[in-house]
Amino acid sequence: MFSLKNAALTVSILDPVADQARFGTRYCTGGYIFQITDADHGDLLTGPTFPDSFNTFDGQGIPDAFNLGPVRNPATTDAKALIIGTGLCDLQANQVLEFCRWDITATDSSICLLTSQAFETYALDLERCVSLHGRAVRSATRLKNSGTRPLPFRWFPHPFYPQPATDELCRFNVPVSFPANAGYDIAASGFIRRLGWPWNSGHYQALDHGGNCNLVVLQRHPKLGLVSGTCSYIPTYLPIWGNPHTFSWEPFLDGSIGAGQERAWHIDYDF
Repeated sequence: MFSLKNAALTVSILDPVADQARFGTRYCTGGYIFQITDADHGDLLTGPTFPDSFNTFDGQGIPDAFNLGPVRNPATTDAKALIIGTGLCDLQANQVLEFCRWDITATDSSICLLTSQAFETYALDLERCVSLHGRAVRSATRLKNSGTRPLPFRWFPHPFYPQPATDELCRFNVPVSFPANAGYDIAASGFIRRLGWPWNSGHYQALDHGGNCNLVVLQRHPKLGLVSGTCSYIPTYLPIWGNPHTFSWEPFLDGSIGAGQERAWHIDYDF
């Protein structure tokens, strides 16, 4: 693993080669934040099965994913497709056939990973950078279409926070709503809260969200009280999910990039 470290935090990031056994078809292999550790409070992140076990689908920490928008020829039934940031995959067998290769530049406070991928008439360059400044961790992505046809993509981050001591979970800077359900409602404080705790299974809920500004999330944390995430973009889709081990919000970004064009975005996680 790679490590970014200062007096407050240590950020552990998976090595795309040395840690390849921890990757499957779901998560991007570059810039995968596996854990953030506080010098005084210990580990700050968890996962759907953490600390009992680990598997490549559930993951842990703060992974991000392009797997829901595989790059493929829509005119064929071939199971082969390119998953951005992961590699050439067999979607039917759910296997990585060939992992993408990254050029890596690292300093004490940042690591940047760059890969070039191509499949049929598609080609792209992807850069993932993770940086540490004080108690803020920035996860940044830049995607360039180096091919000759529009490049569709669907991306989302999956930060896994430990379940807080109280039922309040998170609050957004934009209005959100959702139908009545068994897992969540909105407290008088404006925080989304869990229902029926302790849980025995997972609860997924898509949110209707408004506003025309970048998303900011306040998240309850059992060790730090309150942490936050600040997106540089407006989500195209915004679900939340939790199980007995963890809680996560997933601000999706969907789009299409024209030939020779690029798009960049980031999230700042403040601890």
